Amino acid sequence: MLQETTTASFRTMFHPSGPEYSVVDNNNYSIVQIDTQTWMAENLNVGTRISGSSNQTNNSIIEKYCYDDLEANCNTYGGLYQWDEAMQYSATEGVKGICPTGWHLPTDAEWTTLADFLGGESIAGGKMKEAGIAHWLPPNTGATNSSGFTAIPGGASNYNGGFTNLANAADFWSSSQDDELNAWGRKIFYYFEDVSRDVYYKAWGFSTRCLKD
Repeated sequence: MLQETTTASFRTMFHPSGPEYSVVDNNNYSIVQIDTQTWMAENLNVGTRISGSSNQTNNSIIEKYCYDDLEANCNTYGGLYQWDEAMQYSATEGVKGICPTGWHLPTDAEWTTLADFLGGESIAGGKMKEAGIAHWLPPNTGATNSSGFTAIPGGASNYNGGFTNLANAADFWSSSQDDELNAWGRKIFYYFEDVSRDVYYKAWGFSTRCLKD
C-alpha cells in the first residue's frame, strides 16, 4: 500500500522499498508504479521558457511555454510543449524526446493500458486526478487520485499564441502521431471523471508525463 508525504519542493510517493524519485534539470520528480508501468507523478518542467507567441523550434535548446508566460505557472503545473518539441523532432513512437535517460514519451497504446487498468476511459480520469480543489476547479468530479498519478490542470497553449483551460483541464501528449499535422493525446476535465482520447493539432502546447523504459 502506497503512503505519501509532502515536502516544500516535491511530493514523494513511498513504495515498500522506500522513496523513489527522478532528478532532471535540477528538479525532483515523484514517480508512481501503476500495475506494470512506472510513471512520473508530476508534469515535466524542463527547458528554457519562451513566449507563447513564438513557435518552439529545432535549435538544440529544449523550449517550454509557461501558462500566461509566467515562470511561476511552470513551477506549479510544469511546462507546456508542442508535440514536435516534446518529441525532439522525431516521429518514432516511444522516443525519449525531452524525457530523461531511462524514460520515454508514452505511446497511445501505453496510455490505453493505463486507462484500462484503472477501469476504462469512462472512470479512469477520476482515479488519475489530484483530489480536492487546490488546483482543480470545483466540482472536480470523481477525483480520488487512487492511482497516485496526480494529474493537475496545467491547461494548454494554443497555436495562436494564447493560453486556455488552466484549472479546467489536464492535456497530455502521446508519442503516437495520427498524421503529419496531428497526434494522439489525452484530456482530463474538471467536470467529468473520464480520460478522453483524441487527435490534436501538434502546434498545441500540452503537459508532458514520462514513462519508465
